[in-house]
Amino acid sequence: MTNEKISLSVGAGPGQRAFAAVVGFLFSAFGAAFVLLPLIADRLLARLTGYGDPFPSYDDARDLPPGMLPPDLHDGAAAAPGRFRLVGLCGLPFVLLGLYLLLRVLRTAAWLQGTRASVRGAFGARTVDLATAEVHGGTAAYPAGGDAVVRVPTVVARDRDTGRRITIPLQGMGLATLPPYELRALADAMTAGRPNNGRDADAHALAGQLRTMADNPLGH
Repeated sequence: MTNEKISLSVGAGPGQRAFAAVVGFLFSAFGAAFVLLPLIADRLLARLTGYGDPFPSYDDARDLPPGMLPPDLHDGAAAAPGRFRLVGLCGLPFVLLGLYLLLRVLRTAAWLQGTRASVRGAFGARTVDLATAEVHGGTAAYPAGGDAVVRVPTVVARDRDTGRRITIPLQGMGLATLPPYELRALADAMTAGRPNNGRDADAHALAGQLRTMADNPLGH
């Protein structure tokens, strides 16, 4: 089999990508504004709460009676304006959530090179050799708008030595299944050089199912 790199048609479609990108950007922008606003407006907030006209130091006010000292020179008063900055930390979860949505939608991808399958998520990629890995079929739940959830058939591969695991959805972008060429490529990768008996028999059975799906694309 060739070592050609084959990009698998997994992930969100163009419309879903655009929608998720807008939502992620809005979450990040809202969170960033929430974080930055207290920092920018700290001096204004300090004045509004009565801490706006400090003496440069206690030496400038040492001749005043204690009752006439400005609020800035009372114990603990100088730190009061800074409390408003802590409110901005509430925006950090929105920033992180927005960035995660952007990365997950824009970076998610899968490809096959020879017998090695790679799946990339929001923060990294994993690679497993399908010819030697434990492979079996499964299902994964994906949101389908509102409260609806659609269950998508998958191929799950686990490296026998490292335990590294990847999941490849068998549904393409806007398609009922991956294109026939990609299904056959996955089937060929998981059976290349693999014996067809013992614990490897299940891999050949799964590959046969993938080839059947490829031969009957209108049946799903």
